[in-house]
Amino acid sequence: MIDIAAIRARFETLSPYLDERARRLFAATEAQAAGWGGVTAVCAATGIARSTIGRGLAELRSADACLTGRIRRPGGGRKPKTQTEPGLLAALEELVQSAIRGDPEAVLLWVSRSQRHLVCALAERGFTASRKLVGRLLRQLGFSLQANKKTREGASHPDRDRQFEHINAKIKQFRDCNQPAISVDTKKKELVGDFKNGGRELRLKGDPEPVRVHDFAIPTLGKVAPYGVYDIAANAGLVNLGTDHDTAAFAVESIRRWWLTLGKSRYPDATSLLITADCGGSNGFRVRLWKRELQAFVNETGLSVTVAHHPPGTSKWNRIEHRFFAFITQNWRGKPLISREVICQLIRSTTTTTGLEVRCCLDENEYPKAIKVSDAEMDAINISRNDFHGEWNYTIAPMLTAPYDANRPVAGFEVEG
Repeated sequence: MIDIAAIRARFETLSPYLDERARRLFAATEAQAAGWGGVTAVCAATGIARSTIGRGLAELRSADACLTGRIRRPGGGRKPKTQTEPGLLAALEELVQSAIRGDPEAVLLWVSRSQRHLVCALAERGFTASRKLVGRLLRQLGFSLQANKKTREGASHPDRDRQFEHINAKIKQFRDCNQPAISVDTKKKELVGDFKNGGRELRLKGDPEPVRVHDFAIPTLGKVAPYGVYDIAANAGLVNLGTDHDTAAFAVESIRRWWLTLGKSRYPDATSLLITADCGGSNGFRVRLWKRELQAFVNETGLSVTVAHHPPGTSKWNRIEHRFFAFITQNWRGKPLISREVICQLIRSTTTTTGLEVRCCLDENEYPKAIKVSDAEMDAINISRNDFHGEWNYTIAPMLTAPYDANRPVAGFEVEG
């Protein structure tokens, strides 16, 4: 009785260390030792073809078994395609390189450089090659599939590094004096409804969560604009979930809500506030409404607000991006944002091992667009600009008599942690 299990165990133990010829000879030796029916048993135990075992037995009976330094007999095996079809490798390299250089006469200039397209292009030149062969030849030439890499930041402002140093110095100054320093920004608008959300979550195999095919906004749900206010020293923040336009009035209202719910109790002796923000968007340094609304805010709170904008093209270095919004995005990955309440709950449940605290409130106020701020209103703002890039760095102080603005939203809201 041939012990197939024992043969399989021996083969599995030695197989990682054997080359093609050694596996063939091992199988032949086992078949020879087993006697009658040995070829069938070894074939079943190892998965090696009967014809291969037969060649191994023939090698054992001949002088070929004593060959050293070779796996196959001299001249054995199929000839490489690059030998049977000279010029194949050069033609493939020419096709890929011309497309990379942007040659206007290149065959593959306006199509993707996939293996399928390369096979067709080679066939037009008289070569026969499979996709697998093209893949091996491409690796031989040093090519591999690669995605785009974000490394170019565009034009860099000459005072970029100095502005970063200025912002860091300001943050340290405010923290040393126990004065609040916040980082603010608006996350991209999110569709509300059963839409696809990036990322993957654990579910039962073969049971993905069904979502809509097309990303057309549902009129009754619309979109939401999450405006974040991140307290740099406290590692905590507030997300004001707006349902209307992302305007400067909405941005300042978000800061106001943070102050009334978190900042005022955390910094009871505060006399000033530092805001670090991007240079564009609703809180951009050119936006007149941003400064007018900040003036209304400082008049209400009595705080002196210092603003330091990040240089152009450096929004990703804003602290709120990688300390606050990044974790919110991770928390709701792969989950359809089916309602405003679900979005608020997902934001509130965001935590980190370093103790990040996130609060969220829903802002259903209306924030009309295209509000004009006159020159007279700008002249009335109590603003003092820094000697270094005063357009980026400025302080707005309270006025003794604050004008009443009937159009400004009233801060009536609830915040949940």
